[in-house]
Amino acid sequence: MEASDAPPAPRLPPVGGWPKAIVLRLMALALAGVAVVNNQDGLGAIIVLFVLVVPFERFFPRHEHQRFRRPHLGLDMGYAMASPLLQAVGLVAAVIVGVLSFAWVPGLLLRPYIQAIPQPYLLFVGVALFDLAGYWTHRWYHEVPQLWRFHAIHHSPEDMDWISGFRAHPFDGTLIAPAFFFLLAAGFSPEFSGLVAVIQIVLGLFLHANVRLWLRPLSRIIMTPEFHHWHHSNEEEAIWCNYSTFLPLWDMVFGTYYMPRDKRPSIYGVDEVVPMTMMEQLRYPLRGMGNPLRFVRHPLRSFKAMVIGLIGILRMMKRSMFRPRGQPFHRAVAHVQGGVRKLDDV
Repeated sequence: MEASDAPPAPRLPPVGGWPKAIVLRLMALALAGVAVVNNQDGLGAIIVLFVLVVPFERFFPRHEHQRFRRPHLGLDMGYAMASPLLQAVGLVAAVIVGVLSFAWVPGLLLRPYIQAIPQPYLLFVGVALFDLAGYWTHRWYHEVPQLWRFHAIHHSPEDMDWISGFRAHPFDGTLIAPAFFFLLAAGFSPEFSGLVAVIQIVLGLFLHANVRLWLRPLSRIIMTPEFHHWHHSNEEEAIWCNYSTFLPLWDMVFGTYYMPRDKRPSIYGVDEVVPMTMMEQLRYPLRGMGNPLRFVRHPLRSFKAMVIGLIGILRMMKRSMFRPRGQPFHRAVAHVQGGVRKLDDV
């Protein structure tokens, strides 16, 4: 055989590529394993959702071409199994944010007026107040670049189904903490606040399912899968829409309601390149923030930088609140230095 007829040499992976991928996989598996060993809630949630939701997805699919074993299913299952541990980390951050936000101060001031509301109506007032706070929190996570970094992880799935809702950064929900502190300070019981949180989580998982469920008569009254799928859509006309947690009322009031009659959402995901392993995604929003230990070495300089960053976030929040009705400004894009190549699933 002549040299020109020899088969081409096989292409080998770049040196150093496989060890990093293996380490990331092992770290993610360890994270999920620790969570499952110490708390069975993550594994139990997978089983319950599989039994209750998957049959509906098979018989009444929104996207019939979407396979059950779609890309990155393992990544989302890893998030589901690790959810108890990730939520515990997020809870610590949420308490810190809730205390430092001073949202409990107006809650204490309004407590006498809220407590004067008759009991049958107090429930509706609490839900409405929480949903109003949730609307603006969710909107800021999309329209403030520093916050979008964290929320982009939740919007990175390009296939919406029964388990995609678990994909979220543990610090993603910390900004909703002030709403809970407000409710508690205003006199709402911890049981009520906790129930609202549980309903929000369970409803959120249902709204991500690949189920063909229009519920059009209810689309202006309560959240529906159609409403939330448009929120996750990456189609140009659907960006900056449907931020409400329970009541679409707030989207209609503030000009972000979007429910077209002649089509349905079909394109999901985000514009930036998000890494596709759990450990890389957990690190993704933190890139560019520097070493956290620098506060010990340079406390004054670090405090000044923190204040400047906070002022920038507040300015973007103000810009989001007072932008013209129905007119979005440029979508907040997470900072990507040189691009981030997509990695394999966990």
